[in-house]
Amino acid sequence: VQLQASGGGLVQAGGSLRLSCAASGRTFSSYVMGWFRQAPGKEREFVGAISWSGGDTYYADSVKGRFTISREHAKNTLYLQMNSLKPEDTAVYYCAASFRYGARSSADFVSWGQGTQVTVSS
Repeated sequence: VQLQASGGGLVQAGGSLRLSCAASGRTFSSYVMGWFRQAPGKEREFVGAISWSGGDTYYADSVKGRFTISREHAKNTLYLQMNSLKPEDTAVYYCAASFRYGARSSADFVSWGQGTQVTVSS
């Protein structure tokens, strides 16, 4: 599956932003879909993921309660709704696809989008 993330930008602390990830190629519903982020000088970190059906999600503690992942099969699109943004959320955000529900490691994700920059100003 090929992935392309979009929707990043500059937002003030406390604001909201919604990222999208368009999928093409192999059947979108075959994959668990996730989001990762990488801040300058830091390791890529897991943000959250959603099950094949979209009925179940799991998140990193750092974003739980503020970020929501959803997917729309009719549009082959994954979303990341980010609310109550903080400066520490500033990073390049990547969408990724996995065959394994519960995966949190980058190694478990087989396809990656190109990343979209999110900058949160204080």
